[in-house]
Amino acid sequence: MNISFSPPFIDQNVIDEVVDTLESRWITSGPKVKALEAEMMELTGSKASVCVNSWTSGAIMMLKWFGIKAGDEVIIPAYSYCATALCVLHCGAKPVMVDISDDLTIDPAEIRKAINHQTKAIITVDIAGLPCDYQAINTLLKQPEIQEQFIPASEKQRALGRILLLADAAHSIGARYGGKSAALASDITIYSFHAVKNITTAEGGCICLNLPEQFNHEAEYGFLKVFALNGQNKDAYAKSRGANWKYDILYQGLKINMPDICAAIGLAQIRQYKDLLLPSRKHIALKYCHHFNAYSWFTAPALKDNSRESSYHIFPLRIKGISEEQRDQIIDQLVGLGIVVNVHFIPMPMLSYFKETGYRMEDYPNSYKQYACEISLPIYPQLSIEEVDYIIESVISTVQLHLGISPLKTTA
Repeated sequence: MNISFSPPFIDQNVIDEVVDTLESRWITSGPKVKALEAEMMELTGSKASVCVNSWTSGAIMMLKWFGIKAGDEVIIPAYSYCATALCVLHCGAKPVMVDISDDLTIDPAEIRKAINHQTKAIITVDIAGLPCDYQAINTLLKQPEIQEQFIPASEKQRALGRILLLADAAHSIGARYGGKSAALASDITIYSFHAVKNITTAEGGCICLNLPEQFNHEAEYGFLKVFALNGQNKDAYAKSRGANWKYDILYQGLKINMPDICAAIGLAQIRQYKDLLLPSRKHIALKYCHHFNAYSWFTAPALKDNSRESSYHIFPLRIKGISEEQRDQIIDQLVGLGIVVNVHFIPMPMLSYFKETGYRMEDYPNSYKQYACEISLPIYPQLSIEEVDYIIESVISTVQLHLGISPLKTTA
C-alpha cells in the first residue's frame, strides 16, 4: 500500500464551491470569506470571527492588537510548532517557554512559575486537537496575586485588566471543553486552515473572539478587518461596487486577508464537518486505541475526559521505553512499508534558531520525553477500512519486532 500522511479532503462539494467562485469572477476577499466567518461563528459559538491568510499572521495581528511590544513576555509551551514563538518575536517580545504535562498540553504549574511583571499574554497550544486545562489556567489568571503583577501598557490591556489568554487552536477545530466549544474557554482562539488541517483553505486561518463584556465585538471585528488589509478602510469588493473607488489608510496595518478562492474550499468542508469529517476522524482514533491497548508498550493519547474532547486532528502514538533513535528506526520501517508518518513536534529548543538564542532542551525534560517516543499516524476521513487495518497491523508487527517481542504476543 501507499498511504499518505494527511492529504486534503477534496470531494465534489469542494470542487463545486471553488468552481462557483471562479465563475463569479471574484476570487479575492468577498462573499465567500464572509460566509466562512459566519460558519466559524456557528461552529465555535464565538462572538466574532475574522478569516486571515495563516495562523501565524493572525497571531501576530492579535498580539499587536493587544499592544505586545519589546520588553514584554509571552508564555508558550516548548512543545509546539515554531510559529507559536515566531509570532511573539515578530512583535519584538520575548517568548518564555515552559514544559508540558503528560497529555502534551502546557503545564499550568509551569505557567505559574513563569509569570512576572513583564508577562502580557499566554499562548496555549491544543496539541493533537486536545484542549488545554483551561479551567486551571483561567483560575490562575484570576488570582489576586497574579492580577497584581499585570502592568497594562495599552488601551486593550487596560480594558482587559489581566494577562491575555490566547489559544493556539491550529489542531483543535471542533474540540469541546466543559460540554461547549473549546473556543469559549479563552479570550482569543486562532485556528489554522493549512492544507493538513481538519478543515483547510490551502493556506489560511481564523481568529475567533470571546472577549469579556467590556469589549464591543462588532467594533473589534471592524477594526481587525481593516487592520488585516493594510489598514485600508475599503476592501476590493467594496471598491468594486460602483463609483466607490476612494479609500483611506487608517492604521499601519498588515496585508493578511483571506481570498474567496481559498475560503471556498473551507466553506464546502465546514458544512460537512460535524456530520462527516469529525466523526470519521474519531472513529479511526478509537479503532487505533482499541487495537493498541492490548500492548503494554502503548501510551494511549488523551482523547476525551470529564471536561475535554479532542478534535482528533493527530493520533500521537507513543511507545514506552524507547529512545529517540529507536523511534526514528521504527518510522523508517513504517515508511518502508508504504505508510507515511510524522512527528509532532520537534520541541523548539532543539531547533537551531532557538538553541542559538539561548533556549536549552534540558530545561524542558517532559517535552523531550514525549517527543522522543512519539509517532503521528495517518488519521483522515479518506482512509479506507483496509488501509486503517493495514496501518494497525504494520505498527504492531514493526514495534513488536523492534522490541524483540513476538508479533503475535501481547504484553498487557
